Amino acid sequence: MSASLTPRSSGPERPTLDLSGPKLALAFEMLAVRSEDYGGVERYVAALELKSRLFRDALGGDGARGLDLRTARTLCAHMATVRRRVGSYLEPSKFEPLRTAIADLLDGCGDTSAADRRVADFTARFPDDRAHRWVRDLAAELLHNVDPERYPLMMRWVWDAQANTGVIREVWHGPEVDNMVIDVPDRYETFLVLREELSQFLTQHGVYRDLPHYVDLLTAQLYANYICEQGGAYLRTDFSAPEDPMQYTRRLLGLDGVTPDGRIRLKALDGQAVIVETPKRTN
Repeated sequence: MSASLTPRSSGPERPTLDLSGPKLALAFEMLAVRSEDYGGVERYVAALELKSRLFRDALGGDGARGLDLRTARTLCAHMATVRRRVGSYLEPSKFEPLRTAIADLLDGCGDTSAADRRVADFTARFPDDRAHRWVRDLAAELLHNVDPERYPLMMRWVWDAQANTGVIREVWHGPEVDNMVIDVPDRYETFLVLREELSQFLTQHGVYRDLPHYVDLLTAQLYANYICEQGGAYLRTDFSAPEDPMQYTRRLLGLDGVTPDGRIRLKALDGQAVIVETPKRTN
């Protein structure tokens, strides 16, 4: 089985995703049940909005041009796919090129017509090797966190066509998913269609407000289920044994970035955690 591409009147072709309704329903039920002991789904929705506000306050408008190192470290702590690998670029000697790359990535990002080119230009500033695959995730995280309405989750854990892994695989409909290659590109249109499909599912189940954040939570829950069931060396590196049922979901979305004492989950060059002040909330 493979995905077909359906043309529309303008813009690139849009993939048709063959998603499993029962798998979506199970993940949605697990999300609702597991979050009850931690304030309910609404609490996580509010946390995602606060995180997005943190990024908008720091990077919105021309903010990225004046991004300081302390703020950059705090932001990276809220990006689980990045924070264990970006440390060397958050040192004074390497920070200026990173800041310039971030500013160029976000410059004019309200126009999504060249979203894939925007990400490609960003990744081209870094070495093209396996050790820097996280750079694509950094671009995706920044775009989504600054403007979640326009940019859906596009990280590799959502879909990585080269590795044939991610949420799309975990929610794909079919009896032999483990033994098939899903012919879907990991480009902006694919992630947009995935969000549209998940939004439609959620509205059918009574969710009408804060849909982008609910979609993020459902997406993370789908992959959290996979982590719990499969594990693997890469996953164990980024996601240690869970302390509670929602740990993986929170971590994928970067909601565990800062602890109450100001310690952030960001590794410096020496492997030690970086300490910063917890950012103040804005009204």
